[in-house]
Amino acid sequence: MTSNLGSQYLVNQKEGEDPEVVEAQVMEIVRAHFKPEFLNRVDEIILFHRLRREHMANIVDIQMKRLAKLLTDRKITLDLDEDAKTWLGNKGYDPAYGARPLKRVIQKYVQDPLAEMILEGKIHDGETVKVSVKDGNLTFNGEASTAKAA
Repeated sequence: MTSNLGSQYLVNQKEGEDPEVVEAQVMEIVRAHFKPEFLNRVDEIILFHRLRREHMANIVDIQMKRLAKLLTDRKITLDLDEDAKTWLGNKGYDPAYGARPLKRVIQKYVQDPLAEMILEGKIHDGETVKVSVKDGNLTFNGEASTAKAA
């Protein structure tokens, strides 16, 4: 089971700071929220480190592998360069919510425009699609995405 109880203390920490610094405050919130009878049945409570921006590239890779699976039937391959990976990681990073917004960012800026380009006949089955960044927006095979960065 996971919970965001006390997350306001973790969010306000400096990047890289050990969560043990705010453990007492977080545990106070946990104890106020859950009855002692329940907490007594919990084996262990773990405070997670806040997600850092440098972790985002690996998470982008994981999320893009999920998208790649959706494209296997059409034999379409995505080739995401480092600039695009960094762009998505920055756009999808939120110190309060971690990597959760990344999934929506990939949907909006990669999956939806890619689907439109497939439907328009700009991308064909069996093709490798190079995803990059130009002028602050993602490009697909050099063509600007229809989803503009906010």
